Amino acid sequence: MYELLRILFTTLFSIVFRWQIIGAENIPPGGVIIAANHISLWDPPVIGSALSRRIHFMAKEELFTNRIFSWIITKLGAFPVKRGTADRTAIRTALTILEKGAVLGIFPEGTRSKNGKLGNPEPGLALLALKAGVPIIPTAVIGTNKVFSNGCLLPRFKVIFGNPIILSRSETVKESMEAMSSKVMTEIGNLLERADADKPV
Repeated sequence: MYELLRILFTTLFSIVFRWQIIGAENIPPGGVIIAANHISLWDPPVIGSALSRRIHFMAKEELFTNRIFSWIITKLGAFPVKRGTADRTAIRTALTILEKGAVLGIFPEGTRSKNGKLGNPEPGLALLALKAGVPIIPTAVIGTNKVFSNGCLLPRFKVIFGNPIILSRSETVKESMEAMSSKVMTEIGNLLERADADKPV
């Protein structure tokens, strides 16, 4: 089911949205966290289709209230998390995924941005990376919030995978989890700025 949908979405994004994938070579083998900005419901399938490996998304628990939709996204590898709390069940699930050498997808802001601007990250991002000992790949998603918006019917999608960020336990002496998570968001912001600067005048 996952691979079939990935093929369908890849075809759609290639032909209709003329998408561009940059930096896929930055994703190392083994457990890794894809940390991306979140501007649209298109983001999970766009990021998932841009990866050659299966990704397991940490998703807000509200998405699992509908039985049919819950069954579908669970089959696709998503699992629920209670926002605003230290959800130990979600943390254990995430760590298990990473320890198995798989890919974990997280939207550090915890919710979609309505204006496209980056918000503040949840501290859980740094916590998971440190506990699992895995790198974080800052990821920028562009254009997904412009579908049928402001007269733009079919915008061009772009996914940019940045260089791996490796957090060390020694950093926790000097910095809080919030500060380390904010570093990742800063790099996502840098990717978005560079992409914007590359736009033709």
